[in-house]
Formats: sequence, structure tokens, C-alpha cells
Amino acid sequence: MPTKTHLLLITLAAATFVSCKATTELVYLNVLKPAPVTIPAYVKSAGVVNRTTINPQNKAIDVVDRIFSLEGAQLDKEGAQSSVGGLADELRKNNRFNEVKALGELDLTTNAPGLFSAPLSWETVDKICREYQVDALFSLELFDTDSKISYAAIPVSLKTPFGNVPGIEHRASMLTSVKTGWRIYDPAGRNILDEFALNRDLTFSGRGINPVAAAGALINRKEAVKTVGIQAGQNYGMRIIPYRTRVTRDYYVKGTDNFRIARRKAQTGNWDGAAVLWKKETTNPDRTVAGRACYNMAIICEINGELDLAIKWSQKAYEEYNNRLALNYIRLLKNRKAGNEVLKQQEVE
Repeated sequence: MPTKTHLLLITLAAATFVSCKATTELVYLNVLKPAPVTIPAYVKSAGVVNRTTINPQNKAIDVVDRIFSLEGAQLDKEGAQSSVGGLADELRKNNRFNEVKALGELDLTTNAPGLFSAPLSWETVDKICREYQVDALFSLELFDTDSKISYAAIPVSLKTPFGNVPGIEHRASMLTSVKTGWRIYDPAGRNILDEFALNRDLTFSGRGINPVAAAGALINRKEAVKTVGIQAGQNYGMRIIPYRTRVTRDYYVKGTDNFRIARRKAQTGNWDGAAVLWKKETTNPDRTVAGRACYNMAIICEINGELDLAIKWSQKAYEEYNNRLALNYIRLLKNRKAGNEVLKQQEVE
């Protein structure tokens, strides 16, 4: 059976794992999945804004939050700037847009420190997109760090000119949670294409002869938070890009001599040769053998990107021969077919 050129780049490897009854083995397929977020084809340029500045009316709430969470005055601000930069860089790399503009803060504010604010008004979104000539707006709507610190006093042996003497070492540890939240605004469609939050925890530790010295070792966390901010922006940028994942399929290796020979062909990568033998068995008078052969024909059709034909073969395996694997496989194939339709929508000319 000839291999077709299709949207999905599929790499295959026959697995050596055998089921408990030794009637099936696994084949691995590396398939392309749709991006979690579909950007309309008419969106050719994007702006990236930072909307994490606290509205002056909510400053008091934010100050209290910072006191209790041990946050530095500039930590959230610099982390948010890094995150916006990370997203803009990632969007430029993936070539989805003709142009990506990092627009900064633009006097945008949030009314809910540590939470998603209400979406920007479409009037505001329209104004920004017209002024900066972009088709969509990626907005960092939330950047919040929350830190918890703990101390412990540990008995240790201290070396002195007079020998080892008992002492106390103070140890401090800090858990910093970094939370980011994003929205994508499509003004032409009046649609918020995505609203998504990302969380990352960082752990810092320090030690010293007293609590102050131990805590002083935690000061360098700002650079780590900025690095996490950059990574959060980069990771969010990947949500608009189709991605590859590995899936497994069972195929039958026992039933007749042709199945055993086909197994060896599959193990060497000769799937088309295996398919020739499986097709011969689709008319076998033994209903179990014929059902397995029809099911395996569906597998080779999926390998070759012929999903419609794969569905027909798997339907035949289940409807005519009551093959035990075929029914679930039909659902998997239909899901993949639906995913392919989304992939077509995500293609950009």
C-alpha cells in the first residue's frame, strides 16, 4: 500500500511489549496535535501589553499583600516585564505573525491584585490596535509572587582553635509561588480567544550563624523570578502552535502464519509489506482472524494518513466481526479527524 503525503508527520517504531495473551503488540506514532488556541487566519500582527500595574485605588490592598508575602517592591514589576518580553520573543520566533510589537504598559491597570481583572473593554482594545496597527492583543493580566519563609535552628559542631564546640546553625527556606495570567483579544471578532493562568514554584534556602545571616542568603531570588517570568511568557507563546505527541496503537501479531510473517515485516519497518499479508486475511473464513485483519488494515491506513479509510476498516472489524479493539479505535480515529480539521484552520498562508 503506498504511503501518502499528508499533514501529519508520523514516525513509527514497532514496540517489543507484548500483551498478556501475546496476541497484540504496540506501534508508536508521533502525531501532530492542534494548538490549544486557534488564532484566526486574518490576524497577521500582534501586540503584547503588560496590564499588571495596580490601580491606585487598590494600592492599599497590594501593600498589605506584599508585607505578608515578603515581596520586594520591584519584584512583581520586573518579573512582569520579563514575562512580556519572553512572550514577544517567542511569538517572533514561531513565525505565526508578520509582526509582533512589545507595547509595554500603556497606562493599563488591574483592579484585582493577584487575580484576573475583568477583561479590557472592546473600546480600549480597539483603540490600542488601531493606534499601534496590530490585529490582536496579547495581554499579561496577572503577575503575582507570593512567598512563605520558615526558619529552623539546627545543632551543629563548630570548629574553633580550641577544638570542636557545640553550636547552633540557623537555616532559612523560602517558597516563592509565581503566578501569571494571560488573555488574547481579537477585536475584529469581538472574541477573547484565550484566558489562561500559569503557576510555578521556586524554593530558596540559606544558612548562617544567626537568623539575619540565614535570611540574607535569600536576597538573590529576584533574578530567579525574572527568569521564571521569561519562561512563563515563552511557554504561553507555545499555546498557539501545533505540537507533536507520541501515541500508541495495538496491532495483532497472531492468528495465522501471515500474521507472524507480517509481524516481522512490521518490526523491520516494512509496514506496506505487512499490509499485503493482512489484507489477504480479511476474507479468512475464521471470523476472529478476519476481524483482526480488518483491524490491522485500519492501523496501516492511519499510519499512511488515510483516516477515512482507517475508519471504514475499523467499522468493518467491529460491525461484522465484533472485534474487541475496533470500537474504541473508531473513536480515536474520529477524534484525530476532527483534530485535522482544526489544524487546517490553524494553517497560515
